[in-house]
Amino acid sequence: MEHLNLDYRVRASTLMETLVATVLIVVVFMMASMILNNLFSNSIKSNTRDVEAYLSELNYLYLNDKLSLPYYDDYKQWEISIVADKNNTQNIILFEAKNSKTNQNILKEIIAN
Repeated sequence: MEHLNLDYRVRASTLMETLVATVLIVVVFMMASMILNNLFSNSIKSNTRDVEAYLSELNYLYLNDKLSLPYYDDYKQWEISIVADKNNTQNIILFEAKNSKTNQNILKEIIAN
């Protein structure tokens, strides 16, 4: 206990420096959370897996003669249309899904027998 130097003092920062540092940390975390929120919301909006699975199901129904053309349907926020089209000498079946809110369009074509 004889060797302790009790006269040594740690230099403290002022209240203003502490507040400025706290505000800077809060601003950095807010910006990071806003960026992550944007990334996640964009990935959710551009996800088309469920409507593509539904189009595959409709394709299966058409190939097994369970679906009559022209076919129109609403699936969640998507407008589905299946129509027959003649391209040169081939008959083509157009599977189209449109999302009016995100302006996305999915188009699949198959050659009819």
